[in-house]
Amino acid sequence: MPPRSNSKLNTAPSRDYEAKNLLVLEGLEAVRKRPAMYIGSTDTRGLMHCLWEIIDNAVDEALAGFGESIQITLLADGSIFVADQGRGIPVDIEPRTGLVGVEVVYTKLHAGGKFGTGNYNVAGGLHGVGASVVNALSSRLDVEVDRNGAVWAMSFRRGTPGVFDGEGPDAPFTAQHGLRKIGKVGRGVTGTRVRYWPDRQIFLAGAQLSLPHLIERARQTSFLVPGLELVVTDERGEEPTTEQFRHDGGIAEFADYLATDPPVTDVIRIQGHESFTETVPMLDENGAMTPTDVERDLFVDIAVRWGTGYEVVERSFVNIVATPKGGTHVQGFERGLLKAFLGGLDGTRLLKSGDDIIKDDVLEGMTAVVTVRLPEPQFEGQTKEVLGTPPVARLVAQVVETELGAFLNSTKASERPQARQVMEKVVNASRTRVAARVHKENQRRKTALESSSLPPKLKDCHSPSVDSAELFIVEGDSALGTASRARNSEFQALLPIRGKILNVQKASVADMLKNAECASIIQVVGAGSGKTFDLDSARYGKIIFMADADSDGAHIRCLLATLFFRYMRPMVEAGRVYSAVPPLHRFELINPKRGMSKYIYTYSDPEYQRKLAELTKKGQAFKEPQRYKGLGEMDADQLAETTMNPRGRMLRRLTVDDAEQAERTFEMLMGNEVGPRKEFIVEGAYQLDDDRIDA
Repeated sequence: MPPRSNSKLNTAPSRDYEAKNLLVLEGLEAVRKRPAMYIGSTDTRGLMHCLWEIIDNAVDEALAGFGESIQITLLADGSIFVADQGRGIPVDIEPRTGLVGVEVVYTKLHAGGKFGTGNYNVAGGLHGVGASVVNALSSRLDVEVDRNGAVWAMSFRRGTPGVFDGEGPDAPFTAQHGLRKIGKVGRGVTGTRVRYWPDRQIFLAGAQLSLPHLIERARQTSFLVPGLELVVTDERGEEPTTEQFRHDGGIAEFADYLATDPPVTDVIRIQGHESFTETVPMLDENGAMTPTDVERDLFVDIAVRWGTGYEVVERSFVNIVATPKGGTHVQGFERGLLKAFLGGLDGTRLLKSGDDIIKDDVLEGMTAVVTVRLPEPQFEGQTKEVLGTPPVARLVAQVVETELGAFLNSTKASERPQARQVMEKVVNASRTRVAARVHKENQRRKTALESSSLPPKLKDCHSPSVDSAELFIVEGDSALGTASRARNSEFQALLPIRGKILNVQKASVADMLKNAECASIIQVVGAGSGKTFDLDSARYGKIIFMADADSDGAHIRCLLATLFFRYMRPMVEAGRVYSAVPPLHRFELINPKRGMSKYIYTYSDPEYQRKLAELTKKGQAFKEPQRYKGLGEMDADQLAETTMNPRGRMLRRLTVDDAEQAERTFEMLMGNEVGPRKEFIVEGAYQLDDDRIDA
C-alpha cells in the first residue's frame, strides 16, 4: 500500500484514544423537533447528509492514518451499512457521564474526540453532532466496534439505547444502557460498523437515497485521500451492483478527471504550510470554558490547470469535506491567482496600455481543486457548505501568489512555454471581455439612436417620396438661416452641423456613436450604420454636403465623406451622396448686352480669370467682382439660384469605382498613420504652382 500524501501534513495522532478523551457539551432533545437545523432539510438532501456524516467519520479515521478501506452498502430493506478499519469508537467508561464511549458518541450532542484533545489533527466532523444526529433521526441504529480483542455491540431506537429482539426497526425493543460483547477478534484488529434505518416519521415520503450522488461522493473522497479504497454496493435492485474507487494520484488526478477541454498547461500543484493564532474557548481542568490563544497549522494543497475552453470548474474542500459554496479558502485562492497573474504579466509585453485584468479573465478555462486542512475550522452551519475562518483567506492568497508566481516567471524549459500560453490566454480573455462590453454598449446606443425621435434641429421636408427628397447637411448657423429661406421645403430638408465633425477613420465605433453630430446624421438618414445599414430604409434619395468653398469647407466635406464611406457606404455606392458646389465669385454687369444675365458666377480662380478677360475684351462694364468667403454672405435668392435650385445648381457626386483603393485612400488621408499622409502632402507641394497660392 503506497503512503498517502496527507502523511506529510499531519503529525501522528495518539493511539491513546479512550473514553476519557471524549468531551460532552449538551444533550440530544432538539434534534427530532428541528431536524433541518442540523441536516438542512428532511428531503433527499437531508437523507444524504446523514449518510455523509457517517462516511465522514470513517474518512476522518483514514485521514488520521488508521484504515485503508471503507465499505458502504445500501440494503434492500432501506437501511444503510458503513464499515471502516479505524481505531474503533472507545468502549470504556467516559468519566464525566459514567456512560460507555459508544453511547456518549451516539446520544450526546457535541461529544467526540475532535475538540482539540489530540486525537485528530484535521477532521471533517468537527461539531460532535454528526453521529448523534443520525442516531436521533433513525428508527433503528446498530453499532459494532472491534476493539481490545472483542466485538462490542449496541443498538438505539430514535436515539434511545437498548436491545431489539429481532431484525428491522419494528422488532420488539427494550431500553437499556451498556455494550454487549458479541464476539472476538484478533488483538490488533479495530474498526467500526454502523447500520441504520432512517426514520420515516422525520423524512418526507419522497426522500430517497441517491446512488449517483453517493458514487460521486465516494469517487471524490478517493481523490482527496490517496490510497484509500471505497467500495459502494447497492443491494436494492434485482441484482446487486458494486463500484470500487481508489486513486493514488490525489487531487492532481482529480483535476484531470474534472477537466473537459484540451490542456493549455499541465496540472500545477500549489502547496504550502502557514500558521496563525486563533482565540477559542477551551475547557480547563475545572470544566469551565476559557478563551485561549491557540497556534493553528494551515496546510494548503491545490491542483490547477488551464484548458482551451471557457468553462470554470472549481471544487473546494476543507479536511476533505466539500464546501460547494466556497468560503475564505476560495476567496484567498482567487485573490492569489489574480495577484500572481498581474505580477507575471507586469514583466512581459503582453499587456498593452489600457488593458486590465480581472478575476474572471484569470478563471476562464480553469479547472481547480482547492483543499485546505486545519484543526477546528469555522463552518457556517452544521451542513459545512461555507468555510468562515478569517485568516485562511490571507494565508491561502500568500501561498498561491508565491507558488503560482514562481511558475509564471519560471525559466525551466518544461514550464516557460506553458506559462507564456496561459498568460496569453488570460490577456485574450481580457480583450474579448472588453470588446464584448463595448459591442453591447454600442448596440444599446445604436438601438436607442435608431428608435428615438428625430433631432429638433432638423428642418424636414414635406414630400413622402424618398426618391425626390433631399437632405442638405449644412455647416454653420449663419448659412442655415440663408439656406432655410432658399430651400424648397416641399422636398428639401436641412440638417445643420456645428463645425467639423469627428474624424471617424481614427475613432472607435463607440466614440463615433457618442459624437453628437455623427449620431444626428445617422439618426436623420434613418437606415442604421455599419453592417446593419439598410439602404431601403434611408429617408432621402439624395444626401448633399453644403459647406463653404474654402479649405475649412473642404475639410468638412472630407470628414462627412469619411463618415458615409465607413458607416453608410451603400449610400455612396448607390450614387446618392453629393457635394454642393457654391460659387466663389460674382460679377454684377452694368447695362448687360442682349442675351447676357445681370449676374455671372464663377466657381474657381481659373474660371474667374477667364471670365474677367472675356468681359474686358468684350468691353462689358461691371462692378467690382464680389468674392464669397462663405455661404452666409449670399442672400437667399443667390443661394437658391447657384447652389440649391435643381435647375441652376451644380453638384458633385461621390462615387466608388474601386472600393479597396478608396479604403486605402481614406486610411492614408484620415487614418492614424502620419507617415504616409506626410509623404503625400510633401509630394503634392512640389507639384503646386506658386502662382496659385492666394497669399
